[in-house]
Amino acid sequence: MKIDTKFLGQIEVVQEQLYSFEEGIPGFLEEKQFALIPFGKNTPFMILQSTSNVQIGFVLAFPYTFKADYTFEISKQDVEALNIEKQEDIITYAIVTLKDTLPNSTVNLLAPIIINTKTRQGRQIVLNENKQELLHYPLKPVKEGVK
Repeated sequence: MKIDTKFLGQIEVVQEQLYSFEEGIPGFLEEKQFALIPFGKNTPFMILQSTSNVQIGFVLAFPYTFKADYTFEISKQDVEALNIEKQEDIITYAIVTLKDTLPNSTVNLLAPIIINTKTRQGRQIVLNENKQELLHYPLKPVKEGVK
């Protein structure tokens, strides 16, 4: 299936890249289907792109690349909504806030995107933590050489 993307132009995506966000994403509740697309080779970044609206696309990052000790608890409600059976079935991403340059950009660790790779479901969860430093966490790799 071909889709128009905010960051990569028109691309071909396969069924395995499509995820259902039954409740949408906060601020974009009407968007229910997204494609998860690699953003370059050998990078910790992905694109989460609405399949129906070219303007709705997010740069995602693996949060552990930037904060190795990042942890949070998934509520029972979120576990049920995503049909999570095993922790191995999920991947966690965080939305990147792009600034004028990549080193000035930040990653939002207070509202991770959880993907259940087994059921092809996704959900953004808002953590009940009062840690403002996690809202705009610096986009600096923990390990040297990570691009």
